[in-house]
Amino acid sequence: EPGETDAETLVREIREELDVELTPDSIAPAGVFEGQAHGKAEGTLVRTAAYTAEYRGALKASSEIEEIAWLAHEDRPRVSLVAQLVFDHLHETGELR
Repeated sequence: EPGETDAETLVREIREELDVELTPDSIAPAGVFEGQAHGKAEGTLVRTAAYTAEYRGALKASSEIEEIAWLAHEDRPRVSLVAQLVFDHLHETGELR
């Protein structure tokens, strides 16, 4: 939404999509990642800012989400190319097994 900070957007989107509340003080940047956009013409790039955070509540698929799955580093072929970069980074830092 116009005027929102990244943290405000993250809190709102997670509430809308996963029906849980993020703990705002726990939000921490994980990095900015850029790579080929999934399903788009070669050379079309996407840039994403990734964050980690703690949450309260039980995860539930809502809004545009059809399914929730816990993924490990070995599952990286199941995600987009940019998400694979995030997985690699989190694996290297020990935050994703």
